[in-house]
Amino acid sequence: MGVMPLKIPRQRAREPETPGVRGAVRVDPRTKNLTKRLRPGEIAVIDHQDIDKVSAEALLACRPAAVVNASPSISGRYPNLGPEILVEAGVPLIDNVGKDVMHDVHEGQQVSIVGGDVMVGEDVVASGRAFDLDLVQAEMNEARAGLAVQLEAFAANTMEYLRRERDLLLDGVGVPDIRTELEGRHALVVVRGYHYKEDLQTLKHYIREYRPVLIGVDGGADALIETGLKPDMIVGDMDSVSDATLRCGAEIVVHAYRDGNAPGLERVRRLGIEPVVFPATGTSEDVAMLLADDKGASLIVAVGTHATLVEFLDKGRSGMASTFLTRLRVGGKLVDAKGVSRLYRSRISNLSLAVMLLVGLSALFAALWATPGGHAFLQVIGARWDDFWSFVVGIFT
Repeated sequence: MGVMPLKIPRQRAREPETPGVRGAVRVDPRTKNLTKRLRPGEIAVIDHQDIDKVSAEALLACRPAAVVNASPSISGRYPNLGPEILVEAGVPLIDNVGKDVMHDVHEGQQVSIVGGDVMVGEDVVASGRAFDLDLVQAEMNEARAGLAVQLEAFAANTMEYLRRERDLLLDGVGVPDIRTELEGRHALVVVRGYHYKEDLQTLKHYIREYRPVLIGVDGGADALIETGLKPDMIVGDMDSVSDATLRCGAEIVVHAYRDGNAPGLERVRRLGIEPVVFPATGTSEDVAMLLADDKGASLIVAVGTHATLVEFLDKGRSGMASTFLTRLRVGGKLVDAKGVSRLYRSRISNLSLAVMLLVGLSALFAALWATPGGHAFLQVIGARWDDFWSFVVGIFT
């Protein structure tokens, strides 16, 4: 009689589990507006082509569970740094899911991220690519090839700006009168840009000693308030500065377009403030620098402003070409504080502190020993120490 083979029940092979993320969503096409209300553990839904470094760091500071982008996070125009910052920090980035996601999910709604899918309940409402470091690096390598085209466009925009704003750049025609006194003083222009927090902390001693005129450019005014400083002047289109900061007593200069349209003017007037209006092509940081230069500032210290080509392209607007010419106009007055915190940090080792303490105590002892009163004081201290030591020894014996 043959032996019947033992039948072992066949187990179904387990499919690899795809890690998922679940949380409430915050939806806003403008990243800088969304970061004001994004809370840790929530999912950011944005529409931001070419996520720049500053936006990525602002998102990262909110500690989101994931970031869903309706647009390409790396379009290939230039090697933008934002996606790499998010992915390296372990924040899931779902890329290019399509514009419909901006109205298919609603503020505060619970959604799940599984792979590259955005799900409400069991329904997939949007799908995209889940970025990882390898994919980011591949996209960045392709983007570097597009820099030549961007350089040509940047040069063309620079010449166009020079043609339109020649009188303003060369002769200061059109610069409005302001009440803030800048003649012969230092001006500190703060933009909420690269390394602005670290550089403001490093510059605190300079600010205390020289007391420069503090000029906040839009959100840069909030940055000054957060550091414990009150801006003397706020310049910008007023789209990213808080109402509380606008009411702090600083002079307000609203940056308007050349046709006179000033989107931030109505908002400022609703707060009961009558601002100065400065119509000019270009960026608000240019307006701040031109104001400081035209009104006689002896030195302009820039914090968080844009200085390199990648930073100009990061800003994503042709108007950034104006910053290049503005810097040429301001010339030797301008000192860029970018990266000061990385260039210099005060570092005192524990050993150095111990040696300093020992030297200080030795000097104090020598000074006391050299005087009759000090000598008597040391003898009293010695007698008290002997009494204390005898007490401690008596306890244990």
